[in-house]
Amino acid sequence: MSRRRIMKKRAGKIGDSPGSLVHIGEVSDTIPHLTALRYHPGGAEDLSLVDDVAKLAATVTPQSVTWINLDGLHDVELIKALGGAFSLHSLVLEDILDTDHRPKLEAGEGFLLLIAKKLTFHPERDDILSEQISLVVGSGYVISFQEKPGPLFDVLRQRIFADQGRVRKMGADYLAYRLLDTIVDHYFVILEQMGDHIEQLEEELLAQPDRQLLHRIHLGKREMILLRRAVWPLREVIGGLQRDDSGIVTPAVQPFLRDLYDHTIQIIDTVETYRDIITGLLDLYLSSISNRMNEIMKVLTIMSTLFIPLTFLVGVYGMNFDNLPELHWRWGYFALWGVMLSSVAGMFVFFRRKGWV
Repeated sequence: MSRRRIMKKRAGKIGDSPGSLVHIGEVSDTIPHLTALRYHPGGAEDLSLVDDVAKLAATVTPQSVTWINLDGLHDVELIKALGGAFSLHSLVLEDILDTDHRPKLEAGEGFLLLIAKKLTFHPERDDILSEQISLVVGSGYVISFQEKPGPLFDVLRQRIFADQGRVRKMGADYLAYRLLDTIVDHYFVILEQMGDHIEQLEEELLAQPDRQLLHRIHLGKREMILLRRAVWPLREVIGGLQRDDSGIVTPAVQPFLRDLYDHTIQIIDTVETYRDIITGLLDLYLSSISNRMNEIMKVLTIMSTLFIPLTFLVGVYGMNFDNLPELHWRWGYFALWGVMLSSVAGMFVFFRRKGWV
């Protein structure tokens, strides 16, 4: 398995002034895809592909909610145009382009910036892939930035057009909550898959511990650290939304945010539990290897002990002295074999009674 970078390359930003727009992260081969939809209690419309973001921004009103989504962050000029159309500060755009950014909440002039991490687990590779998702929430609009296309928010889009639930009856702050809730719900799927993976590791460890299994346990511990890095700051983000005094988050959304906060606490508790279990697997591996080594040394020690009297007898009668009466006995050879076999049998019986064999 290829090793994932903990930090993305930042050589291109060295020496640049604050607010310089440089994409940090993997450059996808796909062309950035910008879409938008607008809804209100009376209906929803797909604005299809967006050609002029400035014209789209001019039509945003508090009476409806406009959801703009960008798949792909490597087109800096497109993000700069979005920032200019919605009066986003260059430092905000810089954080959006930095795909290694820590999840956070930042309040701007008339908008909120939320950064979260979407995680995907691949059981066959024992790997968790991280993707940054940024949300800009303002009066009557939400802009979501994703590193690559994906079906994460497809169900929410379908519910908006089908008028299912309360999405079309609420404002942009509720849409932002639903987007965060989708990300958090996806964490539960990751934890379920990780739980199954940890159980599999435990079964393999009890059956046959080896170096490859130790490597997989270390990878699992590393992935739990990545999951913890994504969830812990998200708790602060949701807590900040609950304390928001900018007026963007309305009181009607507060109960949903409290429920979302409880979900993050539950995820954090599960992550800590899994971390303890994986640490216990490492201890169990070391104990298994130590016990296996002790068993090997025990067998070798017993074999050596059994051969000690045999070596002594053979050494005595292998000496080159003329005056060895037993050498001239007719049954001396067979008698010596009888003594040696009797000593081995006696020692073996003694070891069995002691429970050493």
